[in-house]
Amino acid sequence: MSVFYEFDDVDAFTSGTVGEPGHRTFYLQVRAGRQRVTVKCEKQQTAAMVQYLRKVLSDLPPADDRPLPGALEIAEPIEPSFVLGPIGLGYDRTTDKVLIQLEEGGDVDDDGEFVDDDRGHVRLYVSRGQAIAFCDHADGIVDAGRPDCQWCGNPIDPEGHPCPRMN
Repeated sequence: MSVFYEFDDVDAFTSGTVGEPGHRTFYLQVRAGRQRVTVKCEKQQTAAMVQYLRKVLSDLPPADDRPLPGALEIAEPIEPSFVLGPIGLGYDRTTDKVLIQLEEGGDVDDDGEFVDDDRGHVRLYVSRGQAIAFCDHADGIVDAGRPDCQWCGNPIDPEGHPCPRMN
């Protein structure tokens, strides 16, 4: 059975990891009052969200609000509702909020359509300040990982890196 959550206002939207660089698991977490939803994701998904949100926010006036830094810490226990698949991002001018839609991944058919329509879904709206704070926090988390190889872009392991471009 799938989960569906919708939040018009959230106390926090954040990203966090568990584990050491090279073996980290990434999570997104939404908190509103006593309700908390955690979604497991990939580092690249987090980085892509930041990139898109920054592009959208660059066309908008500066934000007046910012959450307290402690609000961006991921809360435990971390129990993901689902593993992230498609991401939808946008801006609603009528409410002056950023829309974030997180959908559960799943199997796709030969046409690229999802086989199972009963997938988890989280829809939330955040203020521009919350979106900026998410981006700043998530950038720090992504950057705390292993450095990327200058030639191939893959992460460099502490034990060495067999770069495919340096044959």
